[in-house]
Amino acid sequence: MNTIPFRQVHLDFHTSELIPDIGTQFDATAFAQQLQAASVNSVTLFAKCHHGWSYYDSAVGARHPNLQFDLLRAQYDACKQAGIAVKIYVTAGWENRSALLYPQWRQVTPDGTLRMSRGRNLVDPGWCEMCFNTPYLDSLCTQVREVVTLFPQADGIFLDIVHQDDCCCTYCRESMQQAGLDWTRASDRRRQAIATRDRYYQATTAAARHLREDMVVFHNTSHLAPGDRSIVPHFSHFELESLPTGGWGYDHFPISAAFARTLDKPYVGMTGKFHTFWGEYGGYKHPNALRYECALMLAFGGGCSVGDQLDPTGAIDPSTYSIIGQAYREVARKEAWCVGVQAVADIALLSPSGHERPGETDWISRQHPVDAGCARLLLESHYLFDVVDRLSDFSPYRLLILPDIIRIDAELAQRLEAYRAAGGKLLLSGQSGLNLEGNAFALDVGAKYQGLSTFNPDYILPVPELRADFVDRPMVMYAPSHRIHATTGRTLGQVFDPHFNRSSAHFCNHMHTPAKPAPSGFDCGVALDDLVYLAHPVFMLYRDKGAVALKQYVARAIDHLLGRRILECNLPSYGRVTWQRQPAHRRDIVHLLCAAPMNRGTINDRPIEVIEDVVAVHDIEIRVRPDIPVFSAMLEPQGIALPLQHEEGAISFTVPRLEVHQMVVLQHAI
Repeated sequence: MNTIPFRQVHLDFHTSELIPDIGTQFDATAFAQQLQAASVNSVTLFAKCHHGWSYYDSAVGARHPNLQFDLLRAQYDACKQAGIAVKIYVTAGWENRSALLYPQWRQVTPDGTLRMSRGRNLVDPGWCEMCFNTPYLDSLCTQVREVVTLFPQADGIFLDIVHQDDCCCTYCRESMQQAGLDWTRASDRRRQAIATRDRYYQATTAAARHLREDMVVFHNTSHLAPGDRSIVPHFSHFELESLPTGGWGYDHFPISAAFARTLDKPYVGMTGKFHTFWGEYGGYKHPNALRYECALMLAFGGGCSVGDQLDPTGAIDPSTYSIIGQAYREVARKEAWCVGVQAVADIALLSPSGHERPGETDWISRQHPVDAGCARLLLESHYLFDVVDRLSDFSPYRLLILPDIIRIDAELAQRLEAYRAAGGKLLLSGQSGLNLEGNAFALDVGAKYQGLSTFNPDYILPVPELRADFVDRPMVMYAPSHRIHATTGRTLGQVFDPHFNRSSAHFCNHMHTPAKPAPSGFDCGVALDDLVYLAHPVFMLYRDKGAVALKQYVARAIDHLLGRRILECNLPSYGRVTWQRQPAHRRDIVHLLCAAPMNRGTINDRPIEVIEDVVAVHDIEIRVRPDIPVFSAMLEPQGIALPLQHEEGAISFTVPRLEVHQMVVLQHAI
């Protein structure tokens, strides 16, 4: 349950020693008043930045050379007097001053170069990555202990950024030798990196709590990766960094939240006020974008955090807090229906990233593209889903999706068969369902596996009940199929091969070769009562191509397994819907969201998704099948009652108008 502040600001202050007059325009009264006016109730303030400078009177670190007073203390006292919670930020991992003083503490890549972030080499501007297997960890912990000693009533410690790659520094090579590991082997370097990472978590968490066992601690890894639960005990909560305009996109946060909410810890979403990315001075997101992003966080069961970058002078930016205030005043009006909620979901997406790379140390890898494709299809089709890993309990879900690349070992096969025996249903696609060798199915899918097609791409004509509304001929699948013949299962349609693969010697027209008139004899999918297998990597294809006909094909396969959905609506594909339960108040909350992001420009070779205009949707029809009787439906926070219709175990209602975000509160009858 979420008990942390819902209206947070993460106030970055990474400030070069080349900038003069640090903090000279800081006004404690104006600082606190601006935060209050924007309805901010928690702020993260800087003790030490990535440049390595401290912003308080430190006996351990070095105060910024152009700062003449204890800025952190002045900020802290002003916020506390205004009733605003304060978390304190300490850099942990990227630290340029220590790298200059102690180059032997830096991470070294296997090819012998010093590892950088935001830069490729020493010439590029960027952050030096420090190794936690060196005395740097002791130095970091000493400063963390100093911070919590000077600010014992702080509301939390935020450590950033935490990732330990495989390192070949002198310390790591000596450690590997002592442990009987070979530093020239990638697998041994990975074992060393994970062991080093674990020591970091233990040491820094203990340092943060050396005075108070209840001190809130968050370690920012930039992504909460499925598949490794060992680090979770070191977190008080999660802050899910996701800047939609910074290359993440608007589907990133829902995937992160759909996994985080299964871990039984409170969480906030973290976006930014920037048009693009962290540290963008003078960049402003449109207010409607921030309104939508904060509403999305509430709808997925989280609180809100908005990143800002304080000007080197210490002057707070009125334009930024006008934008934040528009969003946070709306959040404040909605919080009563968003605290202590539990997601209602009947589908689980088994994350490929958690399956393939548990304990992944590369922070940049974030979400697997198959995760993204599957989640996008589910979000646009308005399914209710959680993201799980192989350590999760599958039993609460009616349907478990194994998308595209999840080959099955004996342990997972046993769990899946037990899930099926208890009434659960499976959707498999592409390689999913194959054994580890990839030469046969590891489960009974009602078909015989005969390898990967040599034709790329091929075509399918599904059975009529799975075809898209507007397609009645073979449709291209942009990839080869896995060859299957239905045996005990029911065929879901036929694969059509092209006349030949495209090459310099054999090609037709601008792209791929057309399909032969007759089917290949192989099936595009197979169905049993509790399982559907689709022979193409449909979720990766949807992520890469976005074909609507493909989406409808997959959605109809899902509906075949689910039967009746627990929630149905007529939102457009760019709308989003979630269902939260608030047990303490005996009510359910259906969240409806609507925005139409547009691609405008790029950042780091990824599109910048921009929300500007409010898109209104009218007469949204909702049908839900709650497991608890409901006696009323109210639009909140407006307090407007909606007429309810009861029919065959379902209730339905119509929301007359949706702009950005609307909650419908269903009050339980018992």
